[in-house]
Amino acid sequence: MKTIRRFSALLAALLLSACSLLPEQIDKTKDWSAQKFYKEASASMADGSYEDAIKYYETLEARYPFGQYAMQAQIDVAYAYYKDGKPEEAIAAANRFIKLHPRNPHVDYAYYLKGLVNFNRNMGFIQRFVPTDTSQRDPAATLSSFNDFGELVRRFPDSEYAEDARQRMVYLRNNLAMSEVHAARFYIKRGAYLAAAKRCVTVVEKFQRTPAVREALMIMGDAYDRLGMTQLAMDARRVLALNEEKGYLEVPEVETDPSYGQRIWDFLELDEN
Repeated sequence: MKTIRRFSALLAALLLSACSLLPEQIDKTKDWSAQKFYKEASASMADGSYEDAIKYYETLEARYPFGQYAMQAQIDVAYAYYKDGKPEEAIAAANRFIKLHPRNPHVDYAYYLKGLVNFNRNMGFIQRFVPTDTSQRDPAATLSSFNDFGELVRRFPDSEYAEDARQRMVYLRNNLAMSEVHAARFYIKRGAYLAAAKRCVTVVEKFQRTPAVREALMIMGDAYDRLGMTQLAMDARRVLALNEEKGYLEVPEVETDPSYGQRIWDFLELDEN
């Protein structure tokens, strides 16, 4: 019995000793400087090891909460989360940077990154390479992206990211309009003609000068015909004819079905900052 007790005591002592040594053996970053953390995080980003980069950025800020490297890590970790496919965390990190550093000279990038995260939300591997109708993606993310870019342009009209944001907003606005048209088509098929007409009215009123207006007016005329509202159907077709005659519906096309070269560009994420 005494032998067993002695063995147990010895085993416990050995375990405690091992546990006391374990953190030192595992934590290779124990004596790292802020500069070292940032250098390793940057190297991990370059290698595509985004989880490691996130760990380094967050540990850097925890150990060295003040100074240039900590501030830079706060915005860089948002991008790392984005690249790691974690949009919610990326947006949360960008919002945190905006809240902590509203007058930072690079805060415009945080606003831009939020728009970019939502712009690419739900965009999978196949969608990046194969042509798809992006107007059929989640309209909530599209609207969030549009609003994010809009806030950037409103707050920082001269930002280096503003022009790209404006171009993306045109694309997103067209997509939002087409989302309403897709909904109208769905309602037509289901026999919900009044709901279809209302969706089309939304396009005409809120998304003027978009490619979707022509089809919205056509569907609107069809829906009113099916409802027996002949006068409203005629009005819709008259508005369509008048707008076509005056050239109001001849808007510059925004490429939604990209060429092969553009698909390669998107696939390699060459437009992502």
